Amino acid sequence: MISKVYPKYKPSGVEWLGDVPEHWGVKRVKFITNVNGRIGFRGYTVEDLVDEGEGALVLGGTNLSKNGKVDLQKRTYLKWDKYHESPEIKVSKGDILLGQRGTCGFPICIDFDIGHSTINPSLVIIKASLHNSSFLCFWLMNDFMKSIVDNMVSSTAVPMLSQEQIGNFCVLLPPLPEQQAIAAFLDRETGRIDSLIAKKQRLLELLAEQRTALISRAVTKGLDATVKLKPSGVEWLGDVPEHWEIWKLAHLTTRIGSGKTPTGGADVYQTEGVLFLRSQNVYDDGLYLDDVVYIDEKIDKEMAWSRVKPKDILLNITGASLGRTCITPKDLGRANVNQHVCVIRLNKSDYSSFIAQYLKSRPAKSFYDFAQTGSAREGLNFEQIGAFPITLPPLPEQQAIAAFLDRETAKIDTLSVKVAAVIERLKEYRTALISSAVTGKIDVRGAL
Repeated sequence: MISKVYPKYKPSGVEWLGDVPEHWGVKRVKFITNVNGRIGFRGYTVEDLVDEGEGALVLGGTNLSKNGKVDLQKRTYLKWDKYHESPEIKVSKGDILLGQRGTCGFPICIDFDIGHSTINPSLVIIKASLHNSSFLCFWLMNDFMKSIVDNMVSSTAVPMLSQEQIGNFCVLLPPLPEQQAIAAFLDRETGRIDSLIAKKQRLLELLAEQRTALISRAVTKGLDATVKLKPSGVEWLGDVPEHWEIWKLAHLTTRIGSGKTPTGGADVYQTEGVLFLRSQNVYDDGLYLDDVVYIDEKIDKEMAWSRVKPKDILLNITGASLGRTCITPKDLGRANVNQHVCVIRLNKSDYSSFIAQYLKSRPAKSFYDFAQTGSAREGLNFEQIGAFPITLPPLPEQQAIAAFLDRETAKIDTLSVKVAAVIERLKEYRTALISSAVTGKIDVRGAL
């Protein structure tokens, strides 16, 4: 990071800002911009939404990108007459959009001609005609502002900022040419960082694809490339080794079932007691216990039927994490599951390692998609899981395949962890660079 500082500093008069460059000023957002939002819905209902090309683009929380740019992957359009009812919230190049409901505090700068567009009630629009909007957007991204927003919204059930609160935000303002220089520097440097992050994230995706391909090949074809194959009889499974058997999962199990959420929901969760596993704890590379809750002895007894045992297979059966699978470790101790996690208990526990890997394969993912077709994609039921066809080699071969996959996926997982750590460091550096530049802790005027 640049180490050059300004020649002279002065007290800002704002406790959390401390000293600032001597020639910079501090003003509130409402004195240097116009902050407008859609009050209520002003007659804007679902019936007023139209297809692309038949109205104006409506921007909302889903269009807020964490890098400060607009994300237009999801688009909604509003009838022209409704669009023209609120001219003060028509979006133009140079405007800043800020989340005020739900995703609070995330700013994006409209740095291109976006055409006819407006905002929904989750955003406010900040028009800064006399100041550099890119600089103001970077200001709203700095660590201090994030902390202020977090404190403001932490006490509300639905995170929300009022236009009055946003208008009272303090802004540290250098002269306009300096705002432009800082914004240009940050545009360039954050662009470089974002490019590096994107490359690392793509590498993570490739590693995940490699992991799935490795598992899929091993659990459907085995480790011997010369083995003779036969049709499996299952279209999406294809050919399998001739000496392997095909079983329905139900025929290999003594239990397929899940738990439930205790009466009282999250209010009865504790910080110690009997472990209570939820879908956010179940991952393909094992149980994640950093976000875990507990239940008391009484509830545990009431839910004794949902306890897990060593070598049980845990399968997420609802939501975005559907299909994530792992084995219950021997040293877990007493634990229960909620209704989003299915417990698969095999009649031969020695099969657990192979079958758990099988449930992570591409054929398994295909089955999950097929099973949900026409069911509003709400999840998997126990009957569907029991009907899942499993390729089953002899036990010694299962053990060899499981050991191979444990070893090789561990290598991929280790590399993935390192790449993820690099991404986090790049994000931290990006945030620190923005905060240092917009608060005058570093002087970037000669860095272009």
